[in-house]
Amino acid sequence: MFYGASVWDPWLIVAQIVCLQCLYYLTLGFFLSFLVGTRVSHLTLVYFFDFATITTSTVTGCCVIASLLLTSFAGAGYMVFLIERAKKCLDFSATLYIIHLFKCIIYGGWPSSISWWVVNGTGFAVMALLGEYLCIKRELREIPIARSRSTVWTGRDVLGTDSV
Repeated sequence: MFYGASVWDPWLIVAQIVCLQCLYYLTLGFFLSFLVGTRVSHLTLVYFFDFATITTSTVTGCCVIASLLLTSFAGAGYMVFLIERAKKCLDFSATLYIIHLFKCIIYGGWPSSISWWVVNGTGFAVMALLGEYLCIKRELREIPIARSRSTVWTGRDVLGTDSV
């Protein structure tokens, strides 16, 4: 897709949201299984969606926090390949975390813990800002152009006069 083309494709946007959300939870599950799964007997959805598990008073809670923050770094990397545009990173990050908030409300009620808000706010900021930075770096890369001739035409003919 060309960057100048302003085509609104709702199916593409929904597909990008679904893919980003799935990758986010797969990555969160991966980090939780290594950091928290080794500390608890059963890894359940409580560690994904319950605000009470995000606490700095226990080692398991710190592992949940680390998992959420590492997942936001990974999410920024996913946005480089899924979203590809720096100006869309904030929108997709906000959408991901708003959907996550709704899932947390459905699962365990309104998050009343300040640590939940700080961790998820920090994760949102990391994902949005790092995603924008990485997308800008990718957008500003030089486009390699293969030359098919050994000499480059400069606009001058053989005699040195301008032919244009």
